[in-house]
Amino acid sequence: MDNLNLISNFAEFKELKNIDKATMIGVLEDVFRHALQKQYGTDENFDVIINADKGDLEIWRNREVVEDEDFTDATSQIKLSEVLAIDDSYEVGDEYTDTIPFAAFGRRAVLSLRQNLASRILDLEKANLYEKYSEKVGEIISGEVYQVWKKEVLVLDDEDNELILPKSEQIPSDFFRKGDTVKAIVKSVEMNNNRPRIVLSRTANQFLERLFEQEVPEIFDGLITIKQIARIPGERAKVAVESYDDRVDPVGACVGVKGARIYSIVKELRNENIDVIPYTSNVRLLIQRSLNPAKISTITLDEETKTASVYLQPDQVSLAIGKGGLNIRLSKMLTGYDIDVYRESDEEDVALVEFADEIEDWIIDALHKAGFDTAKSVIEQPIDVVASRADLEVEQVESIVAILKAEFEEE
Repeated sequence: MDNLNLISNFAEFKELKNIDKATMIGVLEDVFRHALQKQYGTDENFDVIINADKGDLEIWRNREVVEDEDFTDATSQIKLSEVLAIDDSYEVGDEYTDTIPFAAFGRRAVLSLRQNLASRILDLEKANLYEKYSEKVGEIISGEVYQVWKKEVLVLDDEDNELILPKSEQIPSDFFRKGDTVKAIVKSVEMNNNRPRIVLSRTANQFLERLFEQEVPEIFDGLITIKQIARIPGERAKVAVESYDDRVDPVGACVGVKGARIYSIVKELRNENIDVIPYTSNVRLLIQRSLNPAKISTITLDEETKTASVYLQPDQVSLAIGKGGLNIRLSKMLTGYDIDVYRESDEEDVALVEFADEIEDWIIDALHKAGFDTAKSVIEQPIDVVASRADLEVEQVESIVAILKAEFEEE
């Protein structure tokens, strides 16, 4: 195994692993000095000269010329007679320098040296990858789907580094095939069995925030800031934005002309509906805006318990709650308040709590959370709708409706 062949392989390592020149030279020199220490017991009188650009490496040994009878150490000394046979200009006390061929190490030592170098470069690659992606946490990256498994997707970046997109970090309607391009944020980077594990996410609020930064120049430039995000991935999201320039409409800028800007975001998020609302530090107003399109009559707040009681006309309750309760859930997430929805009092109606003797408390509570707080609010809705929104059995709702209707029949 000759010098040239060995170094050409090192050059290949450098090219494949994208290691900078200074680091590569340092690793090479360290590995070879370690080999010299094992072979000769020291590396102090050796020079390791590396030309990383050409892939050349030379090892020079420096020895003192001594009289033959004074010769005691073959590593640091050379006999005068031996030197004179090569060059008769040397004298005792001179320094004699010669090259060490790779053959001097022996085949086994060279193979060990190769393995050591490969291991060092692999460790260096892992460290570089960990450092590179640690600096990218929270940033959007694009990659190519390489393999799809049941619990995660393997993604390759433009340098063929392996990234993981777990099922839990995918939008429920995401569907990937090999070769697809996927966009996500870097959620975390951790060392797992001495290998960096780079986890991506498409469900994190930060992903939505970064998409807005890409599509809305005013956000990227700092004219508009995203104050709060509430999101149920793949379903719906609410984004509260604020402008630092009175001349800039934050909602209009985010939506774009004819919705052009927000359309691309919605498309990337698999048609996730996005409500953009103007942020305000006035909690009542923020709750009101977050419950759009419902029109609120009055709001009472309890700042100690972080609860809000919202009163609406009967026809506005379903709008405030939203399909599947999404609207009110997102409003709670956005504002940080536990929001209870009430219908405005109706003299001909009866509050559900009045039926506590006939209907179990947990059922009344479930109905209340679903926006049904009076007898008529339950009766006026189809039984299957009430059952679905309150997460009750149809038979239970039928029994409840019968009790409620009996109240009005008695009147």
